[in-house]
Amino acid sequence: MKVPATFKVAGVILLATTMKCTATNDSLQSEAQVTRGPGGRILTNTAVWSPDSEWIVYDTRSDAAGEKFDGNRIEMVNVRSGEVRVLYESRNGAHCGVATFHPREARVVFILGPENPTPDWSYNAYHRQGVIVDVARPGVAVNLDARDLVLPFTAGALRGGSHVHVWDAAGERISFTYEDHVLAQCGLNQRNIGVSVPGKPVRVPKTHPRNHDGEYFTVLVTRTTANPKHGSDEIKKAFEEGWVGRRALAFQGHVVTEKGETISEVFIADLPDNLAQPGDGPLAGAEMRMPSPPRGVTQRRLTFTAGRKHPGIQGPRHWLRSSPDRSRIAFLMKDDAGVAQLWTVPPNGGAPVQLTRNPWPIASAFTWSPDGKHIAHVADNSVCVTDAATGATTRLTPRSDDASAPQPEACVFSPDGTKIAFVRRMPSPDAPANRVFVINVK
Repeated sequence: MKVPATFKVAGVILLATTMKCTATNDSLQSEAQVTRGPGGRILTNTAVWSPDSEWIVYDTRSDAAGEKFDGNRIEMVNVRSGEVRVLYESRNGAHCGVATFHPREARVVFILGPENPTPDWSYNAYHRQGVIVDVARPGVAVNLDARDLVLPFTAGALRGGSHVHVWDAAGERISFTYEDHVLAQCGLNQRNIGVSVPGKPVRVPKTHPRNHDGEYFTVLVTRTTANPKHGSDEIKKAFEEGWVGRRALAFQGHVVTEKGETISEVFIADLPDNLAQPGDGPLAGAEMRMPSPPRGVTQRRLTFTAGRKHPGIQGPRHWLRSSPDRSRIAFLMKDDAGVAQLWTVPPNGGAPVQLTRNPWPIASAFTWSPDGKHIAHVADNSVCVTDAATGATTRLTPRSDDASAPQPEACVFSPDGTKIAFVRRMPSPDAPANRVFVINVK
């Protein structure tokens, strides 16, 4: 057995394996660590780069995966100079995180948890909101979504919490996942997908101490049911969405198979131009009813995988991502050998197509290059790119040991297509902590 070569990058011992597979090792690049100092760093799964590809935005949650929502700063780092700027620091017991950039402007949107939390209103999935900060005005947060918790509810406002806010490619609409406080009190809450649109600020009555105004008009665009019919297209959870242009959102939906098993399938919600017109129910919802989608929203199922050996979307947590030309939606699913591979499906329907055929699984969320020719992801403890036409995977970083492997939460192409941002867990004086890295791909 041949002993692998060793490399040292930013103080971490990395191993370049000689495994024979469809991936190649002939494109190994040098990587740069761009954050230092105490504390953790977490990247969102997409849109972490400034429009000019010079800055990366992140939050400061402490644990490796960011599951503990304890960060109190949104920061950005310059990838050339290493300069760090604090964009927002939470106060009064609140925490903040999951930041993404506007695609054309120097603005950032992120989650803000409750200030002055109380036992009946502490941070959870339905007690959070989206806020926007202009880079030129650090520390000044503008409410994205309004909240109204008291009947009669307000159209354009939510009754719970929003999460993972991402602008569409035009920088107009913002998508997010949503959970409902009102229904959670009755055990009826289900995760859904929502959209916020600018130009119609929402003002709500201050009939509850947690009510607040919002600068965007916000609606839900998916339909869920607590008890889907077995074998139907009904879903009980909508999540991990991605824009397909500005008129559609692909997302994962939990369906129940004929056998009674819950699996994730690919769905798409087609959106009208006007999201302020009520559909078959009130936009604001009712006491025992989730807010209803606007008129003209249609929800379609794109994959039907219950009959496969390994049915449903599987692999690490990931968000569906459309190719820039909107012709393909990428997702992860296991092949017959049980290995999570990249697959694509057309947004207008059709059979899923397996893209990668690697012996090791895709191990992270992923992003498309701006030209649509490659997909960046982690696999076999390396940052890799997969050719979107051939499925050939190229290793960009040498294989590292498990402790310092690229983290699975993010592997994000820059807007100019020349760099990829990712995170490694690195030694520090107190304990290992996340650090942001960048690798040049052109």
